[in-house]
Amino acid sequence: MRISPTRQISLDAAPASLWDGARRIVSTGDLDEKIRISHATARSWFARALSLRERTGGQPMPAQPGRPETPLLLPPRDMPKRAVGGQAGRIALLHSLAHIELNAVDLTWDLVGRFAGHRIPRSFFDDWVRVGLEEAKHFSLLRKRLADVGSSYGALPAHHGLWEAAESTGNDLTARLAVIPLVLEARGLDISPNMIAKARRTGDWETADILEIIYRDEKRHVAFGAKWFRFLCDRERTDPEARFQHLVRRHFKGGLKPPFNDRARAEAGLTPGFYRPLVRLTG
Repeated sequence: MRISPTRQISLDAAPASLWDGARRIVSTGDLDEKIRISHATARSWFARALSLRERTGGQPMPAQPGRPETPLLLPPRDMPKRAVGGQAGRIALLHSLAHIELNAVDLTWDLVGRFAGHRIPRSFFDDWVRVGLEEAKHFSLLRKRLADVGSSYGALPAHHGLWEAAESTGNDLTARLAVIPLVLEARGLDISPNMIAKARRTGDWETADILEIIYRDEKRHVAFGAKWFRFLCDRERTDPEARFQHLVRRHFKGGLKPPFNDRARAEAGLTPGFYRPLVRLTG
């Protein structure tokens, strides 16, 4: 994959290995540095200039991602009701999406680093390094859009619940794939078309264009998740649908809520037999 530089990468951002790059991305609370190291790591990996598992410092992947002083992180139940409509609603939506994408950056690079020692083809890491780079792009686009409308990431509270998925699946790659791309990212396929249509109806073409980019990329992320989930199930000689349902029941809180974008999910390899039986969890 060809990586086009978007800014000058500082020499000290160059990772010693793919694992080292992933650990540094997740660890840092400096958002500019998180994006810089994401680009540097992806560029070096696709240039085949990085080893996979060389651990120069011997430090483990962090238990929690690095975060700046703002936004204030609250439990999901304590989050204030989000504004809807008008400029305040637009800012609230963009801020919420930026926070989701920042978590996606850390969740993806945590997957890369945490499972770098597993017996799995190198092409697995090609796919997820690409995802990590695209999540960094999404966050940067939304952060810039917030600035364009007179706000910034950190101006509003945000919740810390998304990282629970990483904590719950830290020792199980199959579970991580089930929950992150096949539940959380697949949910983005369900809700994005309506958000894009609403943005266009209100004349917010810039936001709509960003959401189109994210939607397009999320289809690929779900497809990568479905491909590698099936690969692991085949290797373990387990039924993918039954395994998915077991892991979601065990590791994901809140249940799966319709409506589903069945067509986009199926195009990504996530057919209704995986998720439709889980709808009863919400009853």
